[in-house]
This record gives sequence, C-alpha cells and structure tokens, in this order.
Amino acid sequence: MEREGGKPAAVVAVVTEPRFTQRYREYLEKQKLLDRQHRVEKMPDGTVALPVVGGALPEQYLQELRDRVAPGSTCKVTQLLDPVPSKKAQGCSPAQRLCLEVSRWVEGRGVTWSAELEADLPRSWQRHGDLLLLSEDCFQAKQWKNLEPELWEAVASALGVHRVAKRGRVLPDGTRTPAVTLLLGAHGWVEHVDNGIRYKFDVTRCMFSFGNITEKLRVASLPCAGEVLVDLYAGIGYFTLPFLVHAGAAFVHACEWNPHAVVALRKNLDINGVEDRCQIHFGDNRKLKLSNTADRVNLGLIPSSEEGWPIACQVLRRDAGGILHIHQNVESYPGKNLQPPEGTEMEKEHWPYPQQIITNECTSGATRDSRRKTLSAAPKPEWQRWAESAEIRIATLLQQVHGTQWKTQILHIQPVKSYAPHVDHIVLDLECRPVL
Repeated sequence: MEREGGKPAAVVAVVTEPRFTQRYREYLEKQKLLDRQHRVEKMPDGTVALPVVGGALPEQYLQELRDRVAPGSTCKVTQLLDPVPSKKAQGCSPAQRLCLEVSRWVEGRGVTWSAELEADLPRSWQRHGDLLLLSEDCFQAKQWKNLEPELWEAVASALGVHRVAKRGRVLPDGTRTPAVTLLLGAHGWVEHVDNGIRYKFDVTRCMFSFGNITEKLRVASLPCAGEVLVDLYAGIGYFTLPFLVHAGAAFVHACEWNPHAVVALRKNLDINGVEDRCQIHFGDNRKLKLSNTADRVNLGLIPSSEEGWPIACQVLRRDAGGILHIHQNVESYPGKNLQPPEGTEMEKEHWPYPQQIITNECTSGATRDSRRKTLSAAPKPEWQRWAESAEIRIATLLQQVHGTQWKTQILHIQPVKSYAPHVDHIVLDLECRPVL
C-alpha cells in the first residue's frame, strides 16, 4: 500500500501491553479483523500495535477486548504512519490483496463469502494520488449494499488510499461529463502529472484519459515555436498544456463549454506557469468569433470532431494557412468499407497534389512537421480511406469559408489507442495552404 510519492499509506492499529498481545491477536484473528498485510509493531513506549482491517474498529470490539478478552489491558486505537508490509503481503498483487482483505472484512460482518462476490471484485482501476477510481462493472451484487458505507473504508485500507469513487457511463450532455460517484472522501479533486505537466481536476466533473498519453507526448514534440494555436476542445488542458509547456507555442486560444473543465483549466494554466499565453473562450466553439489567426488547430474530440471543422477552417490564417490535428474514432470491421464521398468538380480543383500519408519519409517541399520522425507502423486501409474523405471535406470547407482555392495534404495518421473492438482512435495531421 503506497501513498503518492512511494510512502506507505497509514493503517489503523489497536495498541496494548506486550503481555496481552497474544490474546488480542487470537481475538482479532477469530473476528477476521487482524490485518495480515502488515507486521505487528513495537511502539516507542514499549506497547504493541496490531494492525486491523477496514480503516476503523467499531467500539463494540474495543469494549470486548477491554472487558472480556484481556481485563485490565490498555486498549487504544492509533494510526501507523509508516506500516511495515508483512512477508506475505510483499508477494501479493494489489488485486489479490484486495480480495484477501475484503473477504475477511465481509466474513467479519457475518456475511458468507462466495464465488459471486469474489467475481464481482475489480481486477483493475485508476489511481489518482490518494483517490481510487473504480470501473462501473464491479461491486454490483446486491449483498454489497448492506455493507455500505463501511465497505469503502475496507477497500481504501486494502489498497492504501483515502478516497474511493466509482465510474459510470459518460453522460450524453455534450460536455462529456463523467457519471462518477464519490463513495469515500470529502471531494473529488486530484492531481496527475504527465511528462512534467501538472493536471488538477475533479474526477466527478471532468474526464481524464490515460490512453491519450502517447498523443500528449507527440504534441509536446511538435515544432510550434512562435505559432498561434486554437484548441477547439480544450477540456482541462490535455493538449493545450503540452503545446504551451513543451512545444513552445507562442499563444493558445482554448475553447471549452464545460464550466467544471474551465475551472480546472484555469488552475492548470496557473500552476504550470503559462496563464499569460492562453485565452480561454468559454461556450460553444461553433459560435467562436475568432478568424484568420491560427497557425495550427487541434480538434481533440471523439468519436468525431466534424462539427468543429467549419470553425477550424475559419480560424486558419488566410495568408499562410496551417495544420489541423483532427481526432476521430474509425471503425475497421471486417468487410465494412468506408468510401470517400463522390468528388465534385469544385472539390477536385482543391486536390492539386496526390494524396499521401507521410510517415518516415517526405517529398521535397514538405513542411517541417512531416520531417519529424513518427511511428512507422502502416496505417490500416480504413484509416486512410477516412483520412482521404476528411481531406476532401476540409478542402471544400476552406473554399466556402475563405472564398479562395486551397491545397491540402495528409502529413501523417497517428494511432492513439484502441477505443473498442474494431474501433481505433486516430489523429489526422492535415496541412492546409492557400493557393497564392
């Protein structure tokens, strides 16, 4: 059990004199309250501390120890701030430790432990500092309800945290608000560090995807020095911050309509020291008044950012254009083909150069973005077909928005993560330049 920074989490222990230790141990074992994951410790005053499970010991057990088990004994409750793991615990995985401690705690409450309950325990979870975020597909059996809220203290104790939350499905409210319930603790604010960037957010109000780390690292390596960037779906700063902190963007316009995400974004800009290089545009980005300003636009919304494509074209500089980073979930079901739309004559005029996906090599005249080393894995045919379709659509939008002809080129297709079976989250880097 560890706190953030590698320190062991505190555990609750019962303290008594050495001569009563064996009686206390036998009683606690019989009641399935003895914490076998930590060693019994001798205290500086000569007393002995016996770790117990569940994060707290009900008064009825303390009274029993004082009056019946060991009359005359000193019976106090304390916290071991640096508990020593037992030899058994050192060879135990977190999931095994959770099963062991929760099963003992449940049986100590007079409930029969069953295969159904064991199968209902989580095998994985997210950890944000001292907060454990469980998935929605665990602790669903009806028996758990009768054990709440003390159950969550037992879970927290087993895994060395102080707060527990459980995730539901993302709410269909347009702001991707997570349906997260705080089960133990006073608030849901946490801090996470990625690539030296600090992100603070409320897990009950804002999304955070660990699976996007590869794209955040890639964004941090892009050559953005001196550029103005528009992030159309900024959230808590997932990509805004790497662009500012590591990629060297001169200024970022960050658009977000979730008020809770905006609160977190302001905090994160401040704690990372880049608040003077970012303007937050709160509200629907489709109503954004910006135009003719961006060297680069990030469209980090899945399953699709297509509603933001017209405004992305609007904010690109008319004189020089720029690069769009377009996120999309693309299906790759066997036998299912995504066909590019039929191109009109006008669309074909916007397609002066052959479409291509540049990974490790580029043609002469390619931009500095395409010269970067990127993953050499060949893109799936479905990714390429979607990219070609998106390129045609963007070319059409650019002419409609600016009233002039533009040329477009696919620089790169970047896989981010597998979103679901046969569904991939990818990013299209699309270069868009006016024909002068």
